[in-house]
This record gives sequence, structure tokens and C-alpha cells, in this order.
Amino acid sequence: MSKSPTVTTEQRSTLFSPRFLVALLLVVAGIGWIVFYYVQGRGNPLAFPPVDGSPQAVSDLGRWNYAIGFGLLMLGLMISAHPSTPLGRGRGVVAGMLGCFLVGLLWICTFYVFSDDLSALWVFNDLGQWNLVVGIAFMAVGFSFATKWE
Repeated sequence: MSKSPTVTTEQRSTLFSPRFLVALLLVVAGIGWIVFYYVQGRGNPLAFPPVDGSPQAVSDLGRWNYAIGFGLLMLGLMISAHPSTPLGRGRGVVAGMLGCFLVGLLWICTFYVFSDDLSALWVFNDLGQWNLVVGIAFMAVGFSFATKWE
């Protein structure tokens, strides 16, 4: 059964579909959440005595903030794999798939290379062994793009 040409041309005519804007918003919100927590929400655990983060509600979540931030980021990337978005059709699928695979591979390799002393790397130093989960999650999102490849 072939695809309808009217649906395909209609989907390709709009660059900024609502799904694409939601995906973009989720990716930016995920990155923003991680940056906000790392810079302000977590405080300074290396100070003596340790300094608590300023918004107590965010600070109380602890490492769950990373789960929220990376979850939003991965969800946004998975939503962008739909054919109604630029990354979900044509060459965008290949770019999204390879991009996620490479980011995941680089994340894991960076963790292994610097695993003796992660204190200089932002976010890596807080996650510890959970860096492996983040790298594998990027690769899993790459597989969501791979299912859309024709």
C-alpha cells in the first residue's frame, strides 16, 4: 500500500509545525533545567560548610533534577523524530540518528577518559556512574530516529 501524495506534500510544506515547536521547547527546557540546577539549584557541595541551593524545592530534588532535565531533552528529541518535523523526514532522520549516536558515544568515551578525576567537567562530576545511562539514553533516542529511516 503506497503513501498518499497529498499528505506528504502537506507535511513538507510547513517547516515549523506545532510538533516541531513543542520538541524544540522541550529540548531547550531540558538543557535549561540542567544548567539552572547545576549553577544555582545544587549550591556548592565543595564549600566548607556546604552551601545549599537557593530554590529549596529544586534543591531538595537532588539528582532527580538531572533525570528531569535529561528526560525533557530526550523526550524533545524523540518527538522531533516524527515525519511532520524537519528531523523526522529525508536527510534529517539520518542527521538526527547519527547525531544522537555520536553524542552518546562521545558522552561515554569522555566519561571513561576522565573517570579518574571528573571534578573539572560540569555535570559529569555530579552524575558519576550515571553518565553511562545518559550516553546509552542518547543512543536509544538515535534508535527512535533509525525506525523512521526509509
